[in-house]
Amino acid sequence: MIKDILKAFQATTKPSLSTDDAHTALAALMVRVAKADGTYAAAEISTIERVLIKQYTLSEDAAKDLRKEAEELEIIAPDDVRFTRVIKEAVAYEERSGIVEALWSVVLSDGERDDEENSFMRLVANLLGVNDRDSALARQRVMKS
Repeated sequence: MIKDILKAFQATTKPSLSTDDAHTALAALMVRVAKADGTYAAAEISTIERVLIKQYTLSEDAAKDLRKEAEELEIIAPDDVRFTRVIKEAVAYEERSGIVEALWSVVLSDGERDDEENSFMRLVANLLGVNDRDSALARQRVMKS
């Protein structure tokens, strides 16, 4: 599975991801966002698993396994531009807004929001094709919940 995703990163044409590959890539992006501030806190790990359970209707064990696989992918995944391009081209805009909301939930899960995370979220949202307004609305929805 990780090999298929890595091939998509290398593709010069529009990449095609299976549903499982897309889930792994999105989970890896959540891991990358969680690490943006230089820490990977237990609250972030828990939030990633909770989001995976909710978004993909997974069991706790399946979410944990997916997160672990995503951690491996995040380590070997290329730069943020190619990483998000694969997701952007494989996922409809409406779903990408939901991805940004999930990413904000990871950022905000440790109770701190620093400049590195804000900058990274601005970059990732932009690379996913989600405008600043929609990203801000996603953040506000997370903060209210």
